[in-house]
Amino acid sequence: MCGRYLIDDEAYADLLLILHDIQEMQNEVFPSNIAPVITQDGIVSIKWGFPHWKNKSLIINARAETAFEKNMFRKPLFQRRCAIPASGYFEWANTGESKKKDKFLLRQPSERVLYLAGMISTFKDPEGIEYSAFVILTTTANESVSPIHNRMPVIIAPDEKEQWIYDIEFAKHALSREGPQMQINHCVNSG
Repeated sequence: MCGRYLIDDEAYADLLLILHDIQEMQNEVFPSNIAPVITQDGIVSIKWGFPHWKNKSLIINARAETAFEKNMFRKPLFQRRCAIPASGYFEWANTGESKKKDKFLLRQPSERVLYLAGMISTFKDPEGIEYSAFVILTTTANESVSPIHNRMPVIIAPDEKEQWIYDIEFAKHALSREGPQMQINHCVNSG
């Protein structure tokens, strides 16, 4: 699962090269935030989370293993894939005796910027106004992540962004492969 991700100051300078039209950027991105994504139309800012069909909650992740089977995800996965730039992502886990979960930041040590695999769909708000939203695709955690969580985002290498967005055969391959090794850092502030 990916419940929050990070665009830190160090990566922000790199991201400015591709995100030149984004004026305001928050560091920690929460579900329902507007965030930059790379699409077939270039860089756009859209909402993180598909509206849930039963209630007012948001669907923020989709399982890579079953996304092609689900009505909500099938068409966006075939037609509107996106790459979400991030410095890393957050997970929470019980690591001690306390019932309180600890917060961890996961980064790819070899990359200052990583790209989370996502997809976009269009919805209507209660007033009937159309808007786009994205979800992050997740896969089974590899051995570097599994000590704290059983899921991780599907991560696309920087030189694979265009293939992910435009090539469905590459996308199928990317969804079925093991994720890269991640570095896990305990966060002092666990909020």
